Amino acid sequence: MSTVLKATVMDADQMRRSLSRIAHEIVERNRGVGDVVLVGIVSKGDVLAQRLATTLTQLEHAPVPFGRLDVTMHRDDLDSRPASRRPTSDMPEIRGKVVVLVDDVIHHGRTARAAMDALMDFGRPRAIQLAVLVDRGHRELPIRPDYVGKNVPTAEGERIEVLVAEEDGIDQAVIVAG
Repeated sequence: MSTVLKATVMDADQMRRSLSRIAHEIVERNRGVGDVVLVGIVSKGDVLAQRLATTLTQLEHAPVPFGRLDVTMHRDDLDSRPASRRPTSDMPEIRGKVVVLVDDVIHHGRTARAAMDALMDFGRPRAIQLAVLVDRGHRELPIRPDYVGKNVPTAEGERIEVLVAEEDGIDQAVIVAG
């Protein structure tokens, strides 16, 4: 099956501005970053979380802990995806902290649910917040992001792909069909 690019929904500047706005919202909501830990969901969410950590550190002049979380073993649709043999998670201390889970796109909410399950393997945070670059709707679970870069409704058969310069050579979010 071939993939067809239908539209670009965010270019590099829009992604940068969205992440900057999300960083400011995180600071405002949490009254700083003293207890904030960013955890990016592999893959793409971890790249975005690292960018947010850099922006927050510049804004608040204080380092913001950052981790990566592989949720493969916690997904409820493993039968349709190849399972990773070894989870790849790199996690700072989260006990008693405000953890901001970061992902590129939220759709049904299943990845966010799996991330919350996986996070508990590392300790119990004081609170969990969710930041996504793109919210495409169509939720199957009662999960709502706290921070959203852009809402982009999609049709059946479409999906959103986020490309990041660190892995793809370009920053953009696109709607693809197929």
